[in-house]
Amino acid sequence: MFRRFYPIILAFAWIVFAGGYARAQAPSAQPDLGKLAEEAQGWLADMVRINTSNPPGNEMAVAKYISGILQKEGIPNEVVEITPGRGVAIGRLQAGPLQDAANALLLVAHQDTVGVDPTKWSVDPFGAVIREGYLYGRGSIDDKSMLAANLATVVALKRTGARLGRDVIFLATADEEQGGSASIKVVIEKYWDKIACAYALNEGGRVVLKGGKVQYVGIQASEKVSYNVIVTATGPSGHGSMPRPDNAVVHLAAAIAKLGTYQVPAEPNTITRRYFEQLAKVEEDDTAKWMRALEQPERADLAVKHLSEASPMWNSMLRDSITPTIINAGFRNNVIPSEATANLNVRMLPGHSIDELIGQFGKVVSDPQVRFKLAPDPGENAPPSDITSPLYKTIERIAPQDFSGAIALPFLSTGATDSSSLRLHKVQAYGLDPFPLTEGDDARMHGDDERIPIESFRKGVAFLYHVVSDFASTK
Repeated sequence: MFRRFYPIILAFAWIVFAGGYARAQAPSAQPDLGKLAEEAQGWLADMVRINTSNPPGNEMAVAKYISGILQKEGIPNEVVEITPGRGVAIGRLQAGPLQDAANALLLVAHQDTVGVDPTKWSVDPFGAVIREGYLYGRGSIDDKSMLAANLATVVALKRTGARLGRDVIFLATADEEQGGSASIKVVIEKYWDKIACAYALNEGGRVVLKGGKVQYVGIQASEKVSYNVIVTATGPSGHGSMPRPDNAVVHLAAAIAKLGTYQVPAEPNTITRRYFEQLAKVEEDDTAKWMRALEQPERADLAVKHLSEASPMWNSMLRDSITPTIINAGFRNNVIPSEATANLNVRMLPGHSIDELIGQFGKVVSDPQVRFKLAPDPGENAPPSDITSPLYKTIERIAPQDFSGAIALPFLSTGATDSSSLRLHKVQAYGLDPFPLTEGDDARMHGDDERIPIESFRKGVAFLYHVVSDFASTK
């Protein structure tokens, strides 16, 4: 008899479950974004106070802090320890009874920061000091502000009972600054089922503040690939009192001088061309004319020259770049060393070959005492994200609503992010960095006295929420 009624009982149970789920997902009033941003500012300050300089990272402390907030808000979450003391936090708002990776949106930001020299700071780098409208601290821009904004977004969606049309996943990553044994590569390799998604929002974009007004929102759809090349010069050792023409230090210095000033020919790609084409609409006339001239074969070379000289970022966006960063030689003041080494930080346009470039180095230097070797753990050469996807179009539409008169345009970032690993897994990943920043404040990232304007942080929290809510909620 039970078997006869089993399908009816099952159907009734599903109706009850679905009805309860629908009630849980029923939309309510919009969040008070002012209060939300104020709360997020507190979370940002707390996370800045946790020193996650990489190395060693210490991300577990932040991951547990985030987990506590998600737990309090009733958002399912877990902390996964990748290596001792280093972990990630994962939370999920589910749209239906089953997880749906094919449509899911991942909100990702990293917990670790670069190190600091406290003697160069005017405040405690981990004090989250508020001064003259700014919150100071390592990670206040890169990337704990994004971490706090992502957290605010999922909390607001949960509190308002937003009716979701797709899963929204929160991920706080580790080891982004070094890309080592606790990085997103490891998370993807071992725990992809926990974060599997079709779309992602991450750092890497820009909201450019110029003259007190947002000029444009750069949506990072691609990024340069990071490599390190070790340059080694060798020669006979000897006494410092007897100079030698084959001194390894001299040969290394000459090689670095050549490579430090060498310009790889410009090769603007589709995203960079679109970036300049769009930016020309809002740039000053003298600069805009050269942006438009990139598409004119007879003036392209001159346009590249003017744009490269106008901005270090534009120069790097247009070509593969080479930057000497470290030099090592010698062990005593009066001894000529037999070997001297240097590091070149190379950032290549996606799809370009590092082996071909290293071959070019040999021709530029043309010195048999100098050799080149690619360092381990290079960046990932990932394809660009689609600039016609629904998520890209959502950001493009929301940007001028939140920042009156601003335009949204595709952006190729010169720095590397976790998005490259996601793109290699066929995720349409975009960098947003939703906080309006001047060029001066943006330049403090990785530098001394890193800081974020509190008003910009609050506007960024609202902008990110508007984008995610619009994209993830049912219409």
